Amino acid sequence: MTPTLIVPGYLGSGEGHWQRHWLARDPRAVLVEQDNWEAPDLDRWLARLGDYVARFPGSTLVAHSLGVPLVAHLARRHPDLDIARALFVAPADVDLRVDVHECFRSFVPMPLNRLSFPVTVAASRNDIYVAFERAASFAVAWGARLIDLGYAGHVNVESGFGAWPGAPDLLPPLPVSDMALGA
Repeated sequence: MTPTLIVPGYLGSGEGHWQRHWLARDPRAVLVEQDNWEAPDLDRWLARLGDYVARFPGSTLVAHSLGVPLVAHLARRHPDLDIARALFVAPADVDLRVDVHECFRSFVPMPLNRLSFPVTVAASRNDIYVAFERAASFAVAWGARLIDLGYAGHVNVESGFGAWPGAPDLLPPLPVSDMALGA
């Protein structure tokens, strides 16, 4: 079975965050650790994520917040990387939030090319980092399935998403060829 790469966003996913719970529950889960969660830099973060994807080919990526545009940038720059599928939760709208978080500048613009792997985008209707309509437009551009989480804030600890045991159920199905190989 291929691993699940957990891709946090700005400030990382601290104690109690649903991504940390996923790591604790899933023995195949691996945290994509960045050198500095408080100073996102697209090129540095991309290099680190690219290293993890190369080390674990055929992985499932589970990205939250700024981790979503990070994965989208990786897929645009390196379409040949072997990614089986992805779950994008509460994508940070870097284009519209850069005025509040200048550190998002290197992530602008949001890549909107169709992704070569199955993706589910799970978005909230009251997320301060992305309007639901924008998240829906990202999903369309990426060729992803959209899940409406209702009024779930930024889908983090502050909005009541601690353990969130249903998160893995939102993953898109593995491509048939991967399932046939026992991935």
